[in-house]
Amino acid sequence: MSTTTARDAARPAPAEGSPRTRRPLRTGSTFAFWLFTGPFLLGLLIFVYVPILWSAWLSFFEARFTVTPSEFTGFENYRVMLTDEQFTGSLGTFTVFAALIVPTTWALSLALALAVNRLRFMRAFFRSVFFLPTAVSYVAASLIWKMSLFNGVRFGLANTVLGVFGVENTAWLADPNPPWYWLVIVTVRLWLQAGFYMILFLAALQNIPRELYEAAAIDGARPGWQTFRYITLPQLRATSAAVVLLLLVAAYQAFDEFFNLLSKTTWGRPPLVELYYKALGDNQDYGAGSAGALILTLLICLVTLLQGRFMGFGRGEDAR
Repeated sequence: MSTTTARDAARPAPAEGSPRTRRPLRTGSTFAFWLFTGPFLLGLLIFVYVPILWSAWLSFFEARFTVTPSEFTGFENYRVMLTDEQFTGSLGTFTVFAALIVPTTWALSLALALAVNRLRFMRAFFRSVFFLPTAVSYVAASLIWKMSLFNGVRFGLANTVLGVFGVENTAWLADPNPPWYWLVIVTVRLWLQAGFYMILFLAALQNIPRELYEAAAIDGARPGWQTFRYITLPQLRATSAAVVLLLLVAAYQAFDEFFNLLSKTTWGRPPLVELYYKALGDNQDYGAGSAGALILTLLICLVTLLQGRFMGFGRGEDAR
């Protein structure tokens, strides 16, 4: 027997119940973790959390033409924003926009997902084609809609098609009465985002067990509306709740299409466009703009919580 073996045999065994010796942290793995996540976390801190905290701080001060607070005003900026007709009117504009874009996007993306899911060939091709518009810039798409499709002149695509049926030229973005600009804004947003939510619905459809459809067929359920109503749609409950939630948040964040399509008009402004002109307009009131941003944030949180509670988002199957 060697000296090392004898020393190991003479070493007393650890007492039963004694804590195990902890392994030292793997320094290499920890260094690699911070190497890859450190720049992201640093950027998140500098460009997201610090501006949010600074905006909350500015909302309680008088800050015009400067981001340095000068005079403490308390909740005066909040009172000004809540009594501002343009800001409250922008919330009404959002309500109309959300009422138009949320159900239409939900229905269109679900219809596209159902159609692609039924394909037996070239499924990847059509999935890529419908998803491709999500890579297009909102600014570029808005300019295409404004300058080519709905430019209001006789040679625009929309007026050319309507001219075939004898309809006169329509100034789509010139006058709010009638509000034809809603058609322009809703169609460009539909084209840009329907493919993304189609992918979410398509993934959920492919996770539905085939045994459910086979059992429904044995019970006499006819393929089509009955199968969709009693099997497909209930299985898409969680995905539908998530899609509606994302659509509402995206509607609150609408900016590019309104700013580029409606230019500097005083009508049809959503909250973000109104806050942009409030903080970066002629007066550059950063205090009031920060207060409006926090009001909008609280409103988004409230709507999110109510929508999640109403649709059961985040609850398990047993709690429904």
